[in-house]
Amino acid sequence: MDITLRPATTNDLEKILAIVNHSILHTTANYSYDIQTLEVQTKWFEDKKAKNLPVVVADLNGEVVGFGSYGQFREKIGYQYTVEHSVYVVDHVIGKGIGSQLLTELIRLAKEQGYHVMIGAIDAENAGSIAFHERFGFVATGTIREVGYKFDHWLDLVFMQLILK
Repeated sequence: MDITLRPATTNDLEKILAIVNHSILHTTANYSYDIQTLEVQTKWFEDKKAKNLPVVVADLNGEVVGFGSYGQFREKIGYQYTVEHSVYVVDHVIGKGIGSQLLTELIRLAKEQGYHVMIGAIDAENAGSIAFHERFGFVATGTIREVGYKFDHWLDLVFMQLILK
C-alpha cells in the first residue's frame, strides 16, 4: 500500500467533507448531528491556513483516504502552546497504518511549530482510538462523564495528552 502524506489543497475538500460527514452520521468520533456543507468545510480549511495550522491528507493512488489536523485547544492566551488534534481514516483502510502515519506527521509538525502539548478528546467507548493513542505515548488524563449526547444515549469523553519533547 503506497500512501503519500501531503498538505491538503482545496481540491481535497470534497473528499475530506465526505469523510467528516460519514463520521457524523455513523460514529461517536464526532459529536455533531448534522452533516456539514462544502461551504462550512471550505471555511474550516481557510481558517486553518490563515492560522498556519496543518491539514494533512493521506493519498492512496490519487484517492484521499484520511486526513489529520490540529487546532487551538482553548481560546485563552495561557493555552497557546497546546493543540487538540483529529485524525480520520475511511473505513476500508482502517488498521492499515494510515492513521499512524497521519498522527506521526501531526506530532512532528506540532513539535516543529513549538507546541508543548497535544490533546486528544476521544469518546470513552472508542477503545480502539484510546489504544491507538496510547501506542504514541498519549496518557489518559481524565474523563468527563455524560458530556455528550448522540444516538439516544449519553457519552463520556476521555481526554488524552502527549507532552511533546
